Amino acid sequence: MCLHFNAEIDRRHLRRCVELACEAVDTGNRPFGSVLVSGDGTVLKEDHNRTGSGDPTAHPEFALARWAALNLSKEQRSEATIYTSGEHCPMCAVAQGWCGVGRAVYATSTPQLVGWLADFGAAPLPYKPVTLREMLPQVEIVGPFDEFTDEIRALHERLHRR
Repeated sequence: MCLHFNAEIDRRHLRRCVELACEAVDTGNRPFGSVLVSGDGTVLKEDHNRTGSGDPTAHPEFALARWAALNLSKEQRSEATIYTSGEHCPMCAVAQGWCGVGRAVYATSTPQLVGWLADFGAAPLPYKPVTLREMLPQVEIVGPFDEFTDEIRALHERLHRR
């Protein structure tokens, strides 16, 4: 059974993503947190960025898409949502597409991140910035949510000003 999501439900899960992004920064990682939610609204798994381990592919969206592929049926994946504090990079977007997770909701966008990195004098992203809507036209995409912008920008600034 697929739950009909709404902005209140989305915001509640995005709030948890921001908490996970803060945990990521506290542990020396980039500020990204993600939550995988089933079609009936059950939180299945959550994670935060772990690239500080030395693995540049240790993104939470990638980990959750992979977990979904290994633990959920095709139908369950199609009804699930990956929530994340920042819009997926191309690697994570493609993982979600290949794994068949049917919905993505993000708090802040790739264009916002690109601007913040430039503001901080940080290195640009190591790939051509593209949006989820460009990468996954068959997936329901929701975001960004303006109320999270300042908090997430501050996490990125905290990381890049160390």
